[in-house]
Amino acid sequence: MSWLQSTSDGVVLRLRVVPRASRDAVAGAMEDALKVRLQAPPVEGKANKALVKLLAKTLGAPARDITITAGETGRNKRVRVLGVSAGHALQKLEQAMAR
Repeated sequence: MSWLQSTSDGVVLRLRVVPRASRDAVAGAMEDALKVRLQAPPVEGKANKALVKLLAKTLGAPARDITITAGETGRNKRVRVLGVSAGHALQKLEQAMAR
C-alpha cells in the first residue's frame, strides 16, 4: 500500500480528496493514493476541516493528532496521524471502505 506509510510516531497517508461529494466517505484506493469524498466545498479551509474530522472519526484518533503536511490547497494531500499504528489505520480504513 503506497498510500500508507508507517513512521516512528504514527502514520502518513497519501490522499486524493474529492470535495462537494454527495456524502463524506473513504472511497477506496487508487494508484498511489486513498480516495476520500467530502461534502464540504474547497473554500476557506472547510474541506480540510471536514477531512480532519472524518479521519479522526474513522481512525479513532483525536483531531489534534491529525495534521495536513502537504497539499493544503490541492486535492492531493499528505496527512500525518500521530499515535496510530499502520495495522490499526489499515484495518479502520478498510472497514470504512466496505461501508
